[in-house]
Amino acid sequence: MFESHTQSVYDLLKDQGIISTEELDALWDEHNTNGQPLAELVIDGGFLTREKFLEAVAEYLGTSCEKVPESLESEQAGLVQGSIARMYGVLPLGQEGNTLRLAAIDPFNSQIVDDLTFALGRDISLAVCDPVDVEKRIVDTYGEDDASVEELLKELDTYEVPELSEDSTEKDLEAAASEQPIIRFVNLVLNQAIRDKASDIHFEPFESEFKIRYRIDGALYEMAPPPKNLAVPVSSRIKVISGLNISERRIPQDGRIKLMIAGRQVDLRVSTLPTQFGESVVLRVLDKGVVNLELESLGLPEDVHENILDVIRRPNGIFIVTGPTGSGKTTTLYSCLRILNDIESKLLTAEEPVEYEIEGIMQVPVNPGQGLTFAKALRSFLRQDPDIIMVGEIRDLETAQIAIQASLTGHLVMSTLHTNDAPGAVMRLLDMGVEPFLIGASLEAVLAQRLVRRICADCRTAYEPSESLISQLGLDPVDIGDKEFFYGKGCETCNQSGYRGRLGIYEMLRINEPLRDLISAKAAGLALREKALEQGMRTLRDDGLRSIFDGATTIEEVIKYT
Repeated sequence: MFESHTQSVYDLLKDQGIISTEELDALWDEHNTNGQPLAELVIDGGFLTREKFLEAVAEYLGTSCEKVPESLESEQAGLVQGSIARMYGVLPLGQEGNTLRLAAIDPFNSQIVDDLTFALGRDISLAVCDPVDVEKRIVDTYGEDDASVEELLKELDTYEVPELSEDSTEKDLEAAASEQPIIRFVNLVLNQAIRDKASDIHFEPFESEFKIRYRIDGALYEMAPPPKNLAVPVSSRIKVISGLNISERRIPQDGRIKLMIAGRQVDLRVSTLPTQFGESVVLRVLDKGVVNLELESLGLPEDVHENILDVIRRPNGIFIVTGPTGSGKTTTLYSCLRILNDIESKLLTAEEPVEYEIEGIMQVPVNPGQGLTFAKALRSFLRQDPDIIMVGEIRDLETAQIAIQASLTGHLVMSTLHTNDAPGAVMRLLDMGVEPFLIGASLEAVLAQRLVRRICADCRTAYEPSESLISQLGLDPVDIGDKEFFYGKGCETCNQSGYRGRLGIYEMLRINEPLRDLISAKAAGLALREKALEQGMRTLRDDGLRSIFDGATTIEEVIKYT
């Protein structure tokens, strides 16, 4: 319940003093460990009944708490169109004058009021109701999202897809993309992917089939394949709604789609790639409702959390987050920016592209094709009187040199690198050609991170792992003692995968005087690593062990990512 507004739930519980600070912090830690929504933990723990909790939410939002009616009369249901009710997750409760009162699945989302005031031409007031009841009554009143994917695929078997080829005109492609079955199919695929919390959606044409796959918690899942001849109309439809050139199929294109799904705004980043058998289209889901940009929500160990806060509150220096693609680097940096974003500081970011828009921060999308590189953006930033700069990635010597120059002239610079561990970031900068004494003088800290899958809270089961599995972790069975290990058996909640959600594991390297001396002396990466370990750095593998013993993830996940 209210899963995408965990921070708001925390704030209301704290503001209203419903639960003691110690109990609230314990629930917050439990939420970060097993991923269960904070609201559910409060109710399941007996701190508040469901009814009392909803009343507290209504009081916090300054609105009323109401029960969802058993059914809606046709006149009442007609106050809102079915498509709008499903899209925004709202149910009409009644009207008074020009004001329409709606129950919302997500009453914390104030954007609904603005959007619906404009769309319906009326004043809107939101009431707090049980979100489970609201969602059920929307389905009862207006039906499901037209159909399930499987049902729609059966319908498409009898649908005559317009014949399209490499020579098809723009008019032919637009006509195919505007066909009602194609529109419904694309909408349904996007809706289902976002509801399943997919991070990416892949549309892949092959010689004899057309595949659609979702990436959920880092793993790819294939949906029932649609007919092969839908590939061109579907890719054309996506290009239409993302503002791309529908007739250009020989070069890659990038675009963006904004959608409202069940009451919340979701951005999709679109990338097309010409392949041997047609255009491959990948959509990256940028869903603020799923990604919590609060630093406290990242599940950081306490010492790492304190170190990050200390580094980002310094007036100057460089802070680098490192790891492979998809390891959550950008999310960590955004979380840092959120903390630093106040009226007294000027924040500038250069990103490729801008993933999440944050109010109060000047965000610049770099575009190398148009000549706006990270280095060029960074050079311009220095003339904009910033306090804090975030550069999406340090890719070359020029960008690294300007970042160092910025840090040495009184700016805090944050960026990312692709390296396997924290000491590796120093070696990467040296490989680029950066002078060792400049790295030593400017670099404050490096955070290496990975995302591992979290064991599903609903089917988590204790078990005894084999000795060979334990030895792969580099542990001796004698050292384990009575520690318990867990895995997910698989259930409906997690689609039988045993995992639901992800959590980070971290390796924090603080650059101190002994390490600066080693860097200046061009010491080998192994020497840096050994000195860091000697001074208390915890490796990614060690932090993975912490998550295993907390019952948050499995041995297999930690071995895979470390």
